[in-house]
Amino acid sequence: MARLSQLKFAMGTSIFMASFIFGLFLLGIISLLQYYVFGLDLWAGLLLVLGGIALFILFQYLVGPAIVAATARLHYLRPEENPWLESTVRELAEKSGVPMPKVATVPNNTPNAFVFGRSASSATLAVHDGLLRSLNQNEVRGVIAHELGHIKHKDFIVMTVLSALPLMAYIIAQMAFRAGVYSSYSRRRSKNEGNAGVLLVAVGAVSFIVYIVTFLAVMRLSRLREHYADAYSAYLTGSPRSLESGLAKITYGLSISPKAPEGARALYIGDPSQAKQEISEVMENKNEYDLDKDGVLDERELQLAMERESKSTWVTMNSWFATHPPTFKRILLLREIEEEMETGRYTTDRIYAHV
Repeated sequence: MARLSQLKFAMGTSIFMASFIFGLFLLGIISLLQYYVFGLDLWAGLLLVLGGIALFILFQYLVGPAIVAATARLHYLRPEENPWLESTVRELAEKSGVPMPKVATVPNNTPNAFVFGRSASSATLAVHDGLLRSLNQNEVRGVIAHELGHIKHKDFIVMTVLSALPLMAYIIAQMAFRAGVYSSYSRRRSKNEGNAGVLLVAVGAVSFIVYIVTFLAVMRLSRLREHYADAYSAYLTGSPRSLESGLAKITYGLSISPKAPEGARALYIGDPSQAKQEISEVMENKNEYDLDKDGVLDERELQLAMERESKSTWVTMNSWFATHPPTFKRILLLREIEEEMETGRYTTDRIYAHV
């Protein structure tokens, strides 16, 4: 039976694993480069790089929310501009015991929502205009409760900091590859410069491996936190079915959107790129899933199709790189919670029992 402490443990272990691997990687790079290239003292190089990492993470933590706000073109609600949305957020925030977040809308026709910020007390909950138009009020409540779950679990803060590690490994890999190739093919290079070029290419290759490993660790945590937020939404609203139908509409709506937005996709309740892939895989085998042969996949047929597709080996392997779990797995979790609620045995200590 999962508990909130297990999410915290998973966050801690993910941070430790990514940091430990990244630390060993940096120590190896510094040991090589300080001797062969820069001639720095080992401890001086280590302190220099660690200081750079700390500044990079701090920069991402401080500037990240401002970048999200600017790129999303947020419109912060004025008092009484949308009384229902504001009162719903306030009601659910008070019930969950988290500070009332700033509420904003996004002039985007895709059905989505997300939270971001530097702390729980300064968080912003942003809702796309497309979500408010596509979902009914109960479904929107389920989405809002999901996002408040992220605030309660402090997911957005952890993910902002943790995602800096694979990003840095990727940047190092790109810089090392380019510098190594340039050095190796430079006609004016000396023998030492040629050796340095080979070394830099090797550093780039190792950096890319570290990027993949740390990226997978971050993505695993990202998927896990979505399940916890879904379970919290079911508890907070008392209506798992609202989020179930909401997720189905969100996935379909995102799949037909003209362009998937780039950027911090892990922040959204639904990943547009992943939604397009999920639905396209189902539609490729539409004739197989169209049980009544009427040319249209109804709700039951679509759910069966998504369930079967989610069990394929390809989807399972591909999900390792995904920010969100497959939609059907999220819906299945909510159905298990709904069934337990109907038995009358569901209690507050079992919020995350099905995660």
